[in-house]
Formats: sequence, C-alpha cells, structure tokens
Amino acid sequence: MFLYRTTILIIISNEVKTIDRQFIIERLMPLGLTRHEATIYSYLYEHQELTGYEAAKLTGISRSNVYNTLASLVEKGTAYIIEGSPTKYIPVLIEELCDNRIRALQEAKKSLISNLPQIADDSDGYITIEGYKHIQDKIFNMLLSAKYRIYLAASVKNITALQLETELKKTISRGIKVVILTDNPLALPGSKLYFTESRAEQIRLITDSKHVLTGDIFDYPASGTCLYSGQVNFVNILKDALRYEIKLVELTGGNQ
Repeated sequence: MFLYRTTILIIISNEVKTIDRQFIIERLMPLGLTRHEATIYSYLYEHQELTGYEAAKLTGISRSNVYNTLASLVEKGTAYIIEGSPTKYIPVLIEELCDNRIRALQEAKKSLISNLPQIADDSDGYITIEGYKHIQDKIFNMLLSAKYRIYLAASVKNITALQLETELKKTISRGIKVVILTDNPLALPGSKLYFTESRAEQIRLITDSKHVLTGDIFDYPASGTCLYSGQVNFVNILKDALRYEIKLVELTGGNQ
C-alpha cells in the first residue's frame, strides 16, 4: 500500500517546511518519472539518504520493486549511489534535475524539428481542445508566438485559474499590445483593461488578428472545451464582436 496522501516534513536551516507528498509526486512525473520512482524520490529528498531496505519500509513498496526502482532512478540521473555497506542512495538536487531535463528536451526539440517532415499549420481548420491543461498549454503557446497584439476576454477567476498573469506580463514586456475585457481589476501595468459583467466560464483570445481560441472552462481544473482556429472569417467575427463590446464599455466609462 503506497503512502500517497501523506505530508513531507523537512527541516532546512531551522525552517520547518510541510509539503503535500501527492502534490510533489504529481509534479515529478512530468519529468519522466513513474509513480513508483516519483514516490521513492520524494522520500529520498525528505530523508536525504536511504538504503533500499529503508526506502521499502517507508514507502510500503516491496523490497524487490524498491531496488529495481532505485536502479532506474540512478540510470535516469535522478539519484546517486553512496558506496559502502549497506549501499545508500541520495537524490539529485531538484534544481539540477529540472535543468538536466530542460536541456535534454531542448536538444530533442532541435533534433526532431530537423528530422521530422513539416506539416501544415494546425490553425487552418477548426480544432476542438478539451481539458484544462491542454487549453492552458494552447493559450501559453498563442501568447508566446504573438508578435503584435492580443485581445483577451475572460473573468479574473479564469485568468487566475489558468495562471495567465505571469504569461501576460511576459507578453507585455516584449512590447506586445495587450487588451483585456474582464470583470475585476488586474495588476497588469502596460495593458489596456475594460471592465464588463462577469463572463463566468467563458474565455476568448485573439492573437495578431490571425488566431482565435474561444470556449469555456468548467469545474476548474477538471475540464473545459475550446475551439481554436485561424480561419479568417471566424477570426473577423470574433474580433468584431470584441470591438463592439469594447465600444460599449468605452461609452459607459468602464475602461481603465
């Protein structure tokens, strides 16, 4: 039985830090770790060094599986071996681990782009994107690729839930014009804000008058459905609708 929903209590420089183990495990898995590996790595980080026997006792994972998993962690560059009797294992520092993974991904990206055939722009059709994380990823990539301007219509609740504030600040710092229709003030210097009624789950995003994402986020962070497209007529319809809404806000004095 795994101890998934437990708490890590770490003391660093006399500071007691409490961490949700399940949260840590879920964040480690995108780094290429299995759930077993992420679980054992979290215990290594908590205790700084462990034998295979100690790891099995702490995690509740069988000793044979623990030793196989520790060997896999070492092979993946996630843990080191301390030679001695008995053999002990220590975790690679999380900063080093993440930097190694980022560097490997960047190298893989270059190689794949060079060797895979080019495909048509995915914005030519009408693409359905489902799931909060996939919608968030698409929005981040749209903001990153914007060159001139973006128009965003969304509630502050959804902007916060999708963690867009940091990405919007980066977009503004690149000199991109950012216009936002929302229901409450936002700390985004350099953007143009227009206040309107709550948009509930709705979100609308237009970048460079070329690409559109529109849809709804339900039961954050569980689900959502959005439509993404670069079809000119569709982009123009959404752009005109937002311009009309902005004009109404200006007439009623709801801009900042």
